[in-house]
Amino acid sequence: MTLYRSTRDPYAKAITASQAVLQGLSPDGGLYVPVTMPQIDFNFEDALAFSYQELAYRILKPFFSDYSQAELTDCINSAYGPNFTDPLVAPVNYQADNAYLELFHGPTIAFKDIALQLLPYLMTTAAKKNQLTNKIVILTATSGDTGKAAMEGFADVPNTEICVFYPKDGVSPIQEKQMLTQKGANTHVIGIKGNFDQAQTNVKEIFNNRDLAKQLATKGYQFSSANSINIGRLFPQVVYYFHAYLQLVKAGKVTLGAPVNFSVPTGNFGDILAGYYAKQLGLPIKKLICASNKNNVLTDFFNEGTYDKNRPFYVTTSPSMDILVSSNLERLLFYISGEDAAKTAQLMADLNQTGKYSLNENTKAKLADFAAGFADEASTEAEIARVYQASGYTLDPHTAVASAVAEQYKKASGDSTPMVVVATASPYKFPQAVLRSLGANEIDSGLDAVNQLQALIKVPLPKTVADLFTAKELHSLVVEPAEMEATVIDILE
Repeated sequence: MTLYRSTRDPYAKAITASQAVLQGLSPDGGLYVPVTMPQIDFNFEDALAFSYQELAYRILKPFFSDYSQAELTDCINSAYGPNFTDPLVAPVNYQADNAYLELFHGPTIAFKDIALQLLPYLMTTAAKKNQLTNKIVILTATSGDTGKAAMEGFADVPNTEICVFYPKDGVSPIQEKQMLTQKGANTHVIGIKGNFDQAQTNVKEIFNNRDLAKQLATKGYQFSSANSINIGRLFPQVVYYFHAYLQLVKAGKVTLGAPVNFSVPTGNFGDILAGYYAKQLGLPIKKLICASNKNNVLTDFFNEGTYDKNRPFYVTTSPSMDILVSSNLERLLFYISGEDAAKTAQLMADLNQTGKYSLNENTKAKLADFAAGFADEASTEAEIARVYQASGYTLDPHTAVASAVAEQYKKASGDSTPMVVVATASPYKFPQAVLRSLGANEIDSGLDAVNQLQALIKVPLPKTVADLFTAKELHSLVVEPAEMEATVIDILE
């Protein structure tokens, strides 16, 4: 059975996967990682015939080994069905000399759907397995996509409440509209007068407030998370790396066993970390290319070995990547530090106290699986225009960052390995930014820009966007970052 330990406390008792799903964050503030790396039990040739659902079961079973076959199969089949508009769930589209892995065919047209449609089933199953009687309170900070996708998954799920905090002026109008119109008696959306890092930091502090946890436990509540700090969010993302590779093989783009590269738009580091796990499981990935926007703290980390959040915070056209504290990087630090929890804890303490930490040369050398680059606003716009002019294919700004960095990498390295660009959102989530990139002289505001973009690119509107035109806003609360904990208490009381 695969058990989980904290990245920070070497003496903490290991727990089961279902317990880690329920807890989300370790009590010491660390993240849960497998005590030993699971192994998959299929060969790639057989996997060519798997459906997405069967592939997901085969990959996730070793990670969630205390779930029975019937439990995990039911979770997966419930998560991946007609709620995804493409039968492949995550199809690959070949455009402009790249393969684009489209992760936006779910109910909120963003990559978070693939994990967050599954997480509620994993969590409610875990609650039953562990005889949990408390109501689960999902507490989440979002930079734009996680919040809507999490609420879509957890809306009206029995015995749960979900509180989502987002930067009031740091998401796109469509992202905000999607959140504010979210239905569900158990959903709560709160804007903060600050940025995502402030929201994320305060959510972690609420998680780590043991006195508050005890206070709420007496009233029948228990916190958990829908961010990718939760293993129930992280490991389902491993599946689509395998799924993409198998599609490339079936399309004759690569031969079985030959390597590929993945360029991943990266903010909180969960998406690309899933690719790292895929490589550890045997997927032939040559390079994982960490693509950042103007908030390029990760680019500097991979290129220089120093993580330094003491820098300006930029609000960009790719808001889901407007992050200076990448939570999931802690898991990678744990591995490249030789699974030394005390060393990882010290690096995290340094980050908390000084805003930075540096790796020694031996540890930095273990980052060889990765390459890194960034695309500023001008480069992002230019890439959207380039791909559209080359093939008529429209990228959203996050995908454009990954596509631009992929092109930078190919030119700088001369590496001709087939490239998969992870396409994380529909362009309809960011119509103003896309229209500007495609040369529109006058750009409509709000939802009117959606119609303007549709008239230009001629791609049918996803239902979730079309529905926004008649949806009523149901949430309006905005607070200061310092008021977040009190707001959660007020909601639950």
